[in-house]
Amino acid sequence: MSEALLERQPVPLVQAGKFLTFRVGGESYGLEILRVQEIIGMMAVTHVPRTPEYVRGVINLRGKVIPVMELRLKFGMEGQEDTPRTCIIVVQVHRGGLPITMGVIVDEVSEVLDISASQLEPPPSFGLHIDTEFILGMCKAGEKVILLLDADRVLSGKEMDAVAGLGEDG
Repeated sequence: MSEALLERQPVPLVQAGKFLTFRVGGESYGLEILRVQEIIGMMAVTHVPRTPEYVRGVINLRGKVIPVMELRLKFGMEGQEDTPRTCIIVVQVHRGGLPITMGVIVDEVSEVLDISASQLEPPPSFGLHIDTEFILGMCKAGEKVILLLDADRVLSGKEMDAVAGLGEDG
């Protein structure tokens, strides 16, 4: 094996830019700011029967029905009661080439960070049986690490097809 191959570092899937950072279960995550439509406070969520556990239901956002999922439960964390800091991040994802508006419930929104290429690392590899495909990359910000999420992969998947159908544009 040549030295050039040994020295080559994996290239992060994520590009430098602005990310909305938020906390879920004590950990920091980020989404590309261009995917974020808006941030809203918690509001009444209508439960929809026979949806995955992490789907809280749907909301009526200015006349548009939007499916809402709880990121804590999607990530296999224990659920918790909503707090005054709990909010919904409304994001645009692509499913089957079509844009879909969805809401994501997070513990709290932190800030918008301008992340440079030097702060980025590729997603970790934990082996064959751990799915990290939803992680675009990792950001080193001071002493903490922020997991940068791929909105399309976190909020999509086979089980999400039905959920996407809950919204008016799905």
